[in-house]
Amino acid sequence: MASNTSVISLASSEAQAAGIVTDLQNAGFSNSDISALLPDKRATRDFAHENSTKAPEGAIGGVGAGGAVGGTLGLLAGVGALAIPGVGPFIAAGPIMAALSGAAAGAAVGGIAGALIGMGIPEIEAKQYEEKVKGGRILLSVHVDDSDKRSQAKKILANAGADDVVTVGEQGVPEAPHAQHAASR
Repeated sequence: MASNTSVISLASSEAQAAGIVTDLQNAGFSNSDISALLPDKRATRDFAHENSTKAPEGAIGGVGAGGAVGGTLGLLAGVGALAIPGVGPFIAAGPIMAALSGAAAGAAVGGIAGALIGMGIPEIEAKQYEEKVKGGRILLSVHVDDSDKRSQAKKILANAGADDVVTVGEQGVPEAPHAQHAASR
C-alpha cells in the first residue's frame, strides 16, 4: 500500500538545499520524490509582470525555470516558476509543484500554506513555514514509503543542518486497523 508520508524541512541557502538533495539522491531517494520551494529572486519582476495577466489566480510557467535554479535543484522533476498571489514569485520542483498549482488556482487558504495543509501540516505550522519561505528560506520535502526511509530522510536532513524537520501525512495510519478490530468486538 502506497504511503502519503513526507518529511519536510527548511534550508537556509541554495547551497545547503543542493547538498541535502544530493545526499538524498545518494541514499536512493528518487528525484520525483524530492520537492523544493524557493523564492525566485532572479526574474521576479519580469515573471510576475508578464504572467499575472494570463492567470491572475496563480501564474505557472515551466519553461526556463530550471535554468534559474541550476545545478542539483534543477534536476528535480517538474521544475517551474509560480507567481502566488499575495505571496510572490517562487520556483518549485517535485510533487509540491502540483500541490502549489492547485492551491494557487483557488483553494480556500491558498498559497504555500494551503498546499502544506493539503500535505497534512496543521494550519498554524503551515503558515509559519510560508512566512519562513517568503523570508528567503528553502522548503524541502521528500516522499517516504516506510518508516526506514522516513528515519533515513530525517537523519540526512538533521546531519545537513536543516531546520524545522517534521513528518506529515501519516496521522493515525498504523493504528487504524487495530482500532477498527477492537471496535468490532
